[in-house]
Amino acid sequence: MRVIFMGTPDFAVVTLEAIIKAGHEVVLAVTQPDKPKGRSGVLQFPPVKECALAHNIEVFQPVKIRMEENVEYLRRYDADIMVVAAFGQILPKSILDMAEYGCINVHASLLPKYRGAAPIQWAIINGEPYTGVTIQRMDVGVDTGDIIAERRIAIAEDETGGSLFDKLAELGAQLCVETMQHIEDKTAAYTPQDETQATHVSMIGKELGNIDWCRSAVEVERLIRGLNPWPSAYTTLDGKTFKIWKAKVAAGTNNCQPGCITNVTKDSIEVQTGKGVLALLEVQLEGKKRMETSAFLRGYNVEKGTFLR
Repeated sequence: MRVIFMGTPDFAVVTLEAIIKAGHEVVLAVTQPDKPKGRSGVLQFPPVKECALAHNIEVFQPVKIRMEENVEYLRRYDADIMVVAAFGQILPKSILDMAEYGCINVHASLLPKYRGAAPIQWAIINGEPYTGVTIQRMDVGVDTGDIIAERRIAIAEDETGGSLFDKLAELGAQLCVETMQHIEDKTAAYTPQDETQATHVSMIGKELGNIDWCRSAVEVERLIRGLNPWPSAYTTLDGKTFKIWKAKVAAGTNNCQPGCITNVTKDSIEVQTGKGVLALLEVQLEGKKRMETSAFLRGYNVEKGTFLR
């Protein structure tokens, strides 16, 4: 099929590569505009743009895809289908209805649960036992279109946002290619979503990573995993930002206030939470490298009774 592909981050690249490998003709890759990076302000290509250029695919980077001139630009390519994976802009009906087989989306949750942004991180933060990917026929709502296919996977006890991202990117790419074949063969089934089961999650911001030690140890541990590698969970130690990359719920209880360091062992820093104790296993102090707590403690003195704020 002739495909217009829309996507921006690494998650979308995996699907784009799979579509190309399957033999479809990607006639255009639509992605977000280049963005300045770091203090230098040098413009950085979105991952999808880098992938498309490597395959000699034309790239289109509209600031607002819904503008009439941009809609007409897409129409020139006479695509059979449009495939969207984490594009980052809402598509108008004029685009959704443009191709013969419509517009399908690779969404990283089991719809109708976790509509919206950051479903991968929120599934971990909220302690879901499993998640998955959905291929849906897009409509004018946000992730509200008919479900064409879904695939489920379990969330591991040590799952991070990064590891789950990689798993779902591969799973979504495979399912997308399979679904495209069913659509072309006219064997695809379209199932309306159950609106009574719908939930919506918000975008992830850096402020979400600020650890509230009044939460339970279980909740804080899930937050740490869900926000690894971005934007990361953090607190402060001796007035400096102290990122926590890995932790585990520790045995035992005490009467300390939340945020108090209750014990320092050879390889962990134990912190009282609102319910239970959390052992910090991998950390990063402001200005320092990320490291295991055992290595950190060899170069930094942390005393029992110190508070993380």
